[in-house]
Parts: sequence; structure tokens; C-alpha cells
Amino acid sequence: MTYALTGLEDKVAVVTGAGRMRSIGRSIALELAKAGCDLVITGSGRSPVSFPDDEKNAGWRDIESVAEEVRALGRRALPMVSNVADLDSVKALAEKVMEEFGRVDFVINNAGAARAGDRAPVVDVDPAAWRNVIDVNLNGSFYMSQVFGQKLIEQAQGGAIVNISSVGGKLMAPTTAAYAASKAGLHALTAAMAGEVGRYGIRVNAICPGIVSTSRLDDLSPAQWDAIIDTYVPLKRAGAPAEIGSMVVYLCSKQGEWISGQFYSVDGGQVAGR
Repeated sequence: MTYALTGLEDKVAVVTGAGRMRSIGRSIALELAKAGCDLVITGSGRSPVSFPDDEKNAGWRDIESVAEEVRALGRRALPMVSNVADLDSVKALAEKVMEEFGRVDFVINNAGAARAGDRAPVVDVDPAAWRNVIDVNLNGSFYMSQVFGQKLIEQAQGGAIVNISSVGGKLMAPTTAAYAASKAGLHALTAAMAGEVGRYGIRVNAICPGIVSTSRLDDLSPAQWDAIIDTYVPLKRAGAPAEIGSMVVYLCSKQGEWISGQFYSVDGGQVAGR
């Protein structure tokens, strides 16, 4: 006897920031496709010159490659370059989604600012770096939630918004003020919106990944990886992107229909064990 999640077949899901080969976004898109969803996959339109070596060697084509993987699973896929930090770009994305699919059911706000000059003490952070992190991580999720939330309300068929946050929004470690503030703000957005749209059958939740094995952390050496895992993660391993994708699928499923306004740590025990 097997147990399967339900309520996902032929639904339309939008996943932002899903173009990198080793990424949470790609895994979310693929797990939703395996569950029976059609996908809208967005990326920033990054130049192939900036791709890491493994993507270059694989002939990776960002969101186009993810779209091909989704289609290989028997689902429809629409890859779109979109800037979540720009309201007009988000509105254009929503209109294209409605034109192509006629509906939207799940919105996964996964796009995130790259690790850069924001990782510094508050007194030293470049204000431009601060603004970029807030614009992408927090304002981008706000724009997506506002525009697509209106579509969900108009459809009057429920739906789900899942914000991909981080344990960083709970731990608020030194030298991470911009990132931590953006993610803590995302928790507030999640809780407030959940209280506002619940009457329409729309759920809003956040997932807070811990240390996940993606290309975002390629600047760490193997020795640094081992030390961080050993020090901070009780389960003594990094998470796999698909483990975040599986949690997204659950929150979008019929079995997750009575869950809203929550911020789930998926982190190998990192927050609880600190």
C-alpha cells in the first residue's frame, strides 16, 4: 500500500529563481512536475559567461534546461525571464501566465539575491548592496504575492503561496543583517498575508532552509563545508535541494490545506540545536 499526496494534478505553479543547475528553485520545479503540475519557471536572464564551470561543461541553458526537464516528465513548461524586484515585470509575468494557462494555483517565491557585499557588519555594509538584497528577497516576494494573490482571489478556487525564506531570518547572525532582515521581513509578510487571504481558501507559508548543497555556497572550501556542518547541523549533513522541493509539494497539496501562516525550518536541526 502506498500513500500519495493529492490535489496537484494539472495545477499551474509559478516558481521564481529556478534556472540554476544546482539550486533549490530547479528542484522545486521538478518535484512539482513529478506531482502533476504544469510549471512557469522564471530566471533573471543571467549571462552564460557567469555560469559556473559545471553548468558550462553540461551545456546548461538556465531556465530553458529546466523547462526541458519538466516537459520530459510529461508536463507543460513556460520559461520566462523576469525581474521580481520590478513591479511592471511581475505584472507582465502574471499576464503571460494567464494568457498561456488561463489560471494559476501555486506561487513559489524562491528568487534570491546573490551572496555579495552585503555580508559585512552593519557599519560597513554598502547601502547599494543592502538595497539589492531587500529589493530581491523581500520586495520581490511582496510584488509576486500582491499581483498573483489578486489573481488567486479573482479565480475563487483557493491556492497556495510558498515563500522560500531561510533559517537566517531566525538566527540573525552577525554580518548577515541585510539577508536576515530580508528573510525576517518575509516571515512577517507571510503571517500577515495568511491572515488576510485565508477567507478565500488561499494558504501562505514559508520554508526556511538551512545549509543546502547548491551553487550559492561554492565560495566555501571543502574544509569550511565540513566545519560548518559539524558545528551547526545536528544531523551532520547538508540538505539536498529536492528535500526543500518535497516540502513545497506537501504545502501545495490537499493534505496541506489546513496549514497557513507558518515558517517551517527544514535544516537538519540547525535552529533547534543552536
